[in-house]
Amino acid sequence: MGALTMAAKYSDEEISMLLEEQKQLPNDYKNRLHLREKRGHKEGCIEVTGMAGNQFRLILRQSDANHIDFSIILGVIPQDTSQLFILRRYNGKSHEHTNKIERVTFYDFHIHTATERYQDLGSKEETYAEPTDRFYDFHSALRCMIDECRFVLPFDPQQKLFEEGEL
Repeated sequence: MGALTMAAKYSDEEISMLLEEQKQLPNDYKNRLHLREKRGHKEGCIEVTGMAGNQFRLILRQSDANHIDFSIILGVIPQDTSQLFILRRYNGKSHEHTNKIERVTFYDFHIHTATERYQDLGSKEETYAEPTDRFYDFHSALRCMIDECRFVLPFDPQQKLFEEGEL
């Protein structure tokens, strides 16, 4: 039997540094992020190495039944483990969310961010979330994450950043 790996834990400062680390998307990122049918939703995934050497995973999920039920997820894979530590999750307006510590509930588009205090509580690292008006659908949420989480797009003089209906 293999050795058990401890779940990774990051401080708020480390989480901030990981979010700020530049992440170069490969030239073929659109093909690699192509959404494939799963049970009840479509999903795409790509791994990217950050400029400081950290391994990140970008996961896209879109419900088949509800166009505002989606998640755009950024996680880091801590060294010596295969467990994903979720740094950010951009969610659609498909469910109510409650921040237990703050005792705040809302129903809106929202962004989950990993926090030290929710890890200390024994909750999932990205339990804390804030409502947002920075995106309104799957594609604008992906653009928002790419902008806010320091992704670098490959240079392509032939194409716009994203076109409606892509991915």
